Order: sequence, then C-alpha cells, then structure tokens
Amino acid sequence: MPRDSRRRLVAPAVLTASVFLLSACGAPGGGGDDGVEGKVAGRVTFQTWNLKARFQKYFDGVIKDFEKKYPGTEVKWIDQPAEGYPQKLSADAVAGTLPDVVNVSPDLAFPLAKAGLALDIGKAAGKYRTEYLDGAWKSQEMPGLPGVYAFPWYLNTGPMFYNKALFRQAGLDPAKPPTSYDGLFADALTMARNSGRKIAMLAGTPSIEDFGRYGVRLMDDRGTAFTFNEPKGVQLLTRYQELYAAGALDSQALTSVAESAGRKFEQQSVAMNPGSALDLENFKRDAPRLYENVGITDAVNNTGKANMYVQGLMVNAQSKVKPAAVAFAHFVTDRQNQMAFARQVTVFPSTKGALDDPYFTKEDGTDATRVRVAAAKSLKNAVNYTPVVLSDQMKTVLRNAVARALQGKQSPQAALDSAVAECNRLLKTG
Repeated sequence: MPRDSRRRLVAPAVLTASVFLLSACGAPGGGGDDGVEGKVAGRVTFQTWNLKARFQKYFDGVIKDFEKKYPGTEVKWIDQPAEGYPQKLSADAVAGTLPDVVNVSPDLAFPLAKAGLALDIGKAAGKYRTEYLDGAWKSQEMPGLPGVYAFPWYLNTGPMFYNKALFRQAGLDPAKPPTSYDGLFADALTMARNSGRKIAMLAGTPSIEDFGRYGVRLMDDRGTAFTFNEPKGVQLLTRYQELYAAGALDSQALTSVAESAGRKFEQQSVAMNPGSALDLENFKRDAPRLYENVGITDAVNNTGKANMYVQGLMVNAQSKVKPAAVAFAHFVTDRQNQMAFARQVTVFPSTKGALDDPYFTKEDGTDATRVRVAAAKSLKNAVNYTPVVLSDQMKTVLRNAVARALQGKQSPQAALDSAVAECNRLLKTG
C-alpha cells in the first residue's frame, strides 16, 4: 500500500505503451472461454502492493484459511514495493508472467483489460455482484470495454479539516462549514475579505476530482474523449480564478503540493484542508492550538456523492488455475476478510452492509474514530471521479492549464479547451 492511503491509493501512472501493444493480439476480458468452471485446486500466485512489511500476519492467516477451505490449493504470496509497481506490472504483462491474482487500482487495470489480460469478473463471477457496494463495483468497469475487471477491495475517502477559530474570526459559523461549492466560494471570499487577505480558505488548485464533485461531465458516454471543458467546467475554473484574485486561494497554490498545503493548515494560514486520522494525531502532538479548534466535515460536492479511492484484485485472464484464482480473489475481498483488514489499517470495506458495523458508526472519543466514522458515512454512495484513462501526463496538462487561467494568461474557456484537446490527443496515441 502506498504510504498515504488516502491520496496515493490510485497508482501514479498507467502502464507503459508496451502493454497497449498487446491489445492487438488479445481480446478484452481474456477472450472466449473464461475457464472458471471446475474444481478449485492448484497453486495460485497472489501479488500485493507494498503490504507485506506491515500486514504479513494478516495475509498469512487469510491464505491459511483459504487453503483449509479448499484442500488441494496452495497460495504463493508475492509483495512488490510501491516504487516502480506500474513498471513491474508492465514488464510482467509483456513477458507473460503476471501472477494469477494481482492487486491493482482501476487505472492500472485498464491497460491490462484492454490488452485482454484481465478476466471479466462481471462475466466470470457475476454471482458475487450483490455483495459489493454499487460504486465500488462500478469503479472496476473500464471505458470502451463491456465488463468489470477486478473484485473491489479496500476503499478510502478523505474528510476535510477546517479551523473553527479562523471561521469564527472571519464571522463564519464554525458549526456550519460549507457543503457545496457555492457555499465554499462564498465563505472563502468572506474569509479573505475579513482577514485582510491574511487567511486563505484553500491551499490547492482544482484537480479532476474537483471537476467531478462540482458536477462536470468529465468524459463522453463512451469514455473515449474528455469533456471537462463544458460550461460547468469553465464555471468552476472561473470561480477559482475569482478566489485567486481575491486572496481566498493561497498565493503559492500554483506550485503547492499536498505536504506544503498540510503545513499551511497546521500553521493556521489556511482554513480548510483534506486529511486523515494520522494528521489529527500530528496536530495533537505538534500543533495543540490548532488541534483544539479542528472541525471535521465531508469534502464539498454538488453531486451528493463523495470521492472514492479504490483498490481491486484482478484475475489474470491467462491463468492456468482460474477457478482457484477467482475463488481466492473473492475470498480475500469477502465481507469477513475485508472487515478484518479494516481493523488493522485506516481503510474501508467495499462490501455491502460492512459500513453499518458499529466499528464505522460509533465514536469513542479518539481521533482515529472521529475520522473513521465521518469517512465511512460518506463512502456508502461514493464514486471514483477520476477517469481510469487519466494518466499522470494528462494530470500535468490540466494542472498547467488551471495555472494559466488563474494567472490570467488564458481565459478559463481557452485553458480548458487546450487541456481537453491535448488530453484527447494523448488518449488516442495511448
């Protein structure tokens, strides 16, 4: 698991172009016979993403339980480091050495599914569909491909922290943080004006996630072209342009990264910032004055749906032990095992009903519980706003376009038009 489980649940890039070349000779979802009927037996290779160092005991137990349930099976667990994971998947895909069950995020599954290397779980194991949250299941669908290409696994989302004292000083009600973008923009302008431009509401520019939560249509219905330059997208960027000009967006937002935004919130020069339970613990230790005034709320949205970060378990379409591989991927992601995993790390199960467990609904006064309950509540109908085809290169294109608009070098419309054109060009060239 990447170190920051909220922000880096999604991999940093899609796989290299060499995997896409395989799509010429592979059928999406693995082609003809799924090969999942038959006895659950044989040796399953199972690959995770930077989990062994902290969770070996948990996974050893899951594997032991599976082998006991299905005599004649054996699971070989492989754990890869976070750094270079996409490249490792790419190399294995090209070499034909992908493990039978692979830990992937949707953007990593996409090129593998397109190349015919990811089993269509919807077709091969659709009987399990009702066990998972709708948003989690749909997050494993791939644009242009008729299927679902991984079992949903653990989820995460991020609440927003806000500084009640700064709200109060600006004349805002600390008991009523903004819940919509209109409310956010209005409060941000009030914050900047009443603080003499000394306090900004936010420290970051809008990402694709913000466009999605604002209600912008990010791609066409077929998932073959970006559309975030539609009027709502232009409207969102125009509002951020107004914030930047008014001092409601931190002056260093154009070059800010998550870590520096967090520091500004800790220093109480920014009034709102996303975070996690770990951040609360840090505030308590390093910034007690801030800690006394920290409020927790959902990230603002106009859709009624929070953003969902999601991981999955993909089954190799070329596996020679498909019945066992499908059974194991389902076993790891069933409600019991997901609940057990969530009790060891700040993640959330993707199975229906699990988020109603008292573990996710009852507070006990601790920081971890405060965040856990707030996040779990928002995950029930959350969606993954980030398109699986959006590469790191495309994210940079959008970030640069946003910067040009905020600086007044281009109009919001022109900036988004150029970003969409370049992202669509990159999408076609693959």
